[in-house]
Amino acid sequence: MGVLTQLLTLPLAPVRGVGWVVRQVADAAENEYYDPQPVLDGLRELERELTEGRIDTREFDRREDELLDKLEEIRRHQGAAPDRHDPPQEDFPP
Repeated sequence: MGVLTQLLTLPLAPVRGVGWVVRQVADAAENEYYDPQPVLDGLRELERELTEGRIDTREFDRREDELLDKLEEIRRHQGAAPDRHDPPQEDFPP
C-alpha cells in the first residue's frame, strides 16, 4: 500500500517540497525574530550611549522600556524553555 500511495501522490511531490521549504523559512524567521541576543546587545549599547552622554535619561528610559518589552515577549514565547545562561535542570524521579 505504501508504494501505491507514493505512486498515486507523486504529482503532489513538488507541492510537498514547496511546503517544506516554506516551513523551513518560517522557522528560520521565527528563530531570528525571537533571538534575545540582539535585544541584549541593544541594552548594552544603550547603556554605553548614556554613559558617554550621547543620550539623556529620558531617551534612555524610553528606549530601555521598548527593549525590555521585546525581551519579555521573547521570554514569554520561549515559555518553559530554559535560558541558555541557566544551568541545565535534571529531572529526578520522585
